[in-house]
Amino acid sequence: MQTTTALDALIADLRALLGDDGVSTDARVRERASVDGAKMSPVILELLPLGLADVVAFPTTAEQIAGCVAAAVAHGVPVTPRGKGTGNYGQAIPMPGGLVVDTTRARAIVEIGDGWVTAEAGATMVAIEAAVRETGQELWMYPSTAQSTIGGFLSGGSGGTGTIVHGANHQGFVVALDVVHAVADASLLHVDGENAQAYVHSYGTAGILARVTVRLEPLQDWHGFYASFDDQHTAFRVLREIGRLTPAPRLVSADPAAIAEALPADDALPDGRSSLRAILDPAALDAATALVVDAGGTVEDLRDGPQASLKLSVLSYNHPIEWLQKSDPGTYVHLEVGGDALVDRLDEVQAVIPGGLLHIEAGHTVPIGMLAGVYEGPERLASVIAALGELGVGVHNPHQWNVDFEVERTIALAATTDPSGLLNPGKLNPDYAGPRKGAIR
Repeated sequence: MQTTTALDALIADLRALLGDDGVSTDARVRERASVDGAKMSPVILELLPLGLADVVAFPTTAEQIAGCVAAAVAHGVPVTPRGKGTGNYGQAIPMPGGLVVDTTRARAIVEIGDGWVTAEAGATMVAIEAAVRETGQELWMYPSTAQSTIGGFLSGGSGGTGTIVHGANHQGFVVALDVVHAVADASLLHVDGENAQAYVHSYGTAGILARVTVRLEPLQDWHGFYASFDDQHTAFRVLREIGRLTPAPRLVSADPAAIAEALPADDALPDGRSSLRAILDPAALDAATALVVDAGGTVEDLRDGPQASLKLSVLSYNHPIEWLQKSDPGTYVHLEVGGDALVDRLDEVQAVIPGGLLHIEAGHTVPIGMLAGVYEGPERLASVIAALGELGVGVHNPHQWNVDFEVERTIALAATTDPSGLLNPGKLNPDYAGPRKGAIR
């Protein structure tokens, strides 16, 4: 809890800026603004609650986001940015309390150009995608949680639909940013090119994203493609081959029957069979069909239109594991994994953890996925990570809220942009000694 004097002064300033409807100290609002999807992690679940906001602000423009940060800095109150709270590991939880800036009302799509779109941080990915489609364009990529905000995806996400071609969201997706530093008279600062990349995937610890410009590409007529197989080995081998087709897919996902059966019921996901799902260019449909049939699989359905693609997107990346967890609460933990060993040494990979089940995606260069298994404590999880490394599997342990991407660069930047350590405190820890070796990002 911050000092009463500082909080009262901050709340008064925020009400002057945003009006009474734009500021809340209600306990229920503060509680909702202080959690994210961290319950997906049994490691973090053991540590919750991690913090509780003292006040929540709801700016409606990028300029008001900057004004909220300026007010917090003036009164020495920590500030944590928040989008939809769809992150899974506590990055949006206000560990020291203070101010949470909920950006979801700052959702204007400011301008759409040839190959780019500018939107405020609270605009959702699905809304941006729908808007740019009207101009014959589409986003380079969007996360599996398509209702996430663009600011949240750039601050805490990595990849998703479109990653096969374009890589992660720090690999050219961002054209420019308007960011806010925690300095006296904080205001919008425009950065572009390489200077903008330093703020991506840093959880707002070096600057809060208020407005963003990201890349578009020409709209394609994507088709949803569903196939099934007797066994997961075949499904995974075919996934790797489909991921290498030209034109490249926008997404390819596959699951063993045990995970597929936990997904929402769909005639294209038959019980007892491994599932492969893809978003394909029409020019690749014949080749994908041949790969499935030649491997003894069955093409279950073809679906067209943007809603078909969206449905497949939300059944990718973390989401199948979330559905698996819902089917058997309290059982599963997961790790982010990558490499050809996921296909070539599948049985060995799944055997490193009790009840091992692998969800897999066609990645930018190699298959990537989520390995789930029975949670037996953090020490056992560390031994699983070591065993995967011996198999040639790249591993990222997501069960921590500390910035673990370009850490030294972010620390150096934050020394200038956040000299008092007010931006999302607890998330940029220079003494953090967690698992980075072999990270797949």
